[in-house]
Parts: sequence; structure tokens; C-alpha cells
Amino acid sequence: MQKAIYTTVGIDKLLSHVQALKGVGARFVQMHAERNVDDGSYRLVYTFINVRAAQEHIAQDCSYAIENLVVEGIDQYQEIPSISSYYPAVFPFENEAHDLFGLAITDMQIDFKGFFYQVSTAEPMSVITPEVKAAREKAMKVRAAAEAKARKAAAEKAAAAAAAAGEGAAGAGDAAGTAAAQPAAAAGSDAQHDDAAAKAALKAAEMEAKLAAMDPEKAAKVRAALAAKAARDKQKKEA
Repeated sequence: MQKAIYTTVGIDKLLSHVQALKGVGARFVQMHAERNVDDGSYRLVYTFINVRAAQEHIAQDCSYAIENLVVEGIDQYQEIPSISSYYPAVFPFENEAHDLFGLAITDMQIDFKGFFYQVSTAEPMSVITPEVKAAREKAMKVRAAAEAKARKAAAEKAAAAAAAAGEGAAGAGDAAGTAAAQPAAAAGSDAQHDDAAAKAALKAAEMEAKLAAMDPEKAAKVRAALAAKAARDKQKKEA
């Protein structure tokens, strides 16, 4: 039974993985390019078979593995190193990826300079058809809607936390203002209270934002410390 193993690698790590496969005697099978309909990026899949290991596995349980190196998220003009220094047989596949997809594969040992295929349209596999364009625009709209929904939910949560903190600070300000009020300061007490409440609400909202970004366990400890401090302050005021 044939099994397929897929390993995703970055462009900068491609040659080191290919070298490792070459070192264990793996044979190159094929390479193919794909285009992502959603964002227009490219994907390369390099396929190998370790013949020695395959023979041993087949003798044991009639199974063997095909190994695939996958490079994803490639920009059309991003340079991709050729693996032809390790596997010269890759040359038709790399020239095909260059001619049909427009991918910039560098240092090919056998480079047809864009003339491997005779095509009426340059880089035909990179041309966006109306169907592909419609599918991509739909995917982008779905993604944008999901991101907007997530942002709205986060904003509503932050606003609710700020409002709750503001109400708590306003209540504390009312109690403190009532206990310390003097007849001579009655005219300016409302303005002072509003200003204090606004500042307390802003401070509480900023603290809530910081707590939300913290590790949950650390945030819980900070909340407990703040609650203890508030209780001590309340006891001092009441005394």
C-alpha cells in the first residue's frame, strides 16, 4: 500500500531538506505548481521516493511511502532556488513552472529562458479567468466579513468593560464625595465628580485592556491585588 507524507517547508529551508533526501538515497519523482484561487499565491510540491526504504517496507508489509516537500504562499516574483544541482531531472518541471506560471526559479542547470513551451499567452496559468476572479472576490468578502464581525465583537466587549468600570468608579466617587462634601464647595461638586468619574472610567478601561492582553493566570492575580487595594482604600475612607 502506498502512503504519502507531506512536509511543509519555507523557501529558505527547501535546499537543506532536498540535500537531506539526496543524502539518504531518495529519488526525485516530480514537481508541480498550483495556484491558490483565494489569494493568488503559488504552491510547489516536490515528490520523492526513498527506494531503499521502500523496498524494505514492501518486503515487510507491502507498503511504502512517497515523500512530498510543500512550499506554500509563494509570490509570483519571489525567487525560488532550483534543486537541479541535486536532481538534474527536475529541469522540465522547473522550466514548466517558469513558463506557465511565471515563477522566478533561479540557477536552473538547464534553463530554456522561457522557451520550454510555445504558448500564445505568456504565463497562461497565471491569467485570471472570470470564474477564478469571482471565486477569489467571494472568498475575500467572506474573510472581510468574518474579520469585521470579530472586530465588532471585540469593540463591544471593550465598551461593556469600560462602561462597567465607569459605573463602579462613579459609585465609589459618589460615596467619597458625599462623605467629604462641604457646604462651601457644593457649587463645584457636580463638575468635579463628573471629571473624576471620567478619569476613573478611562483608567479602568486602560487597565482592562492591559489585563485582557495578559496571561490569564497573571491577570487573575492582578485583579485580586486590585480588589484587595480597593478594599483597603474603602476601609481607610470609612475610618
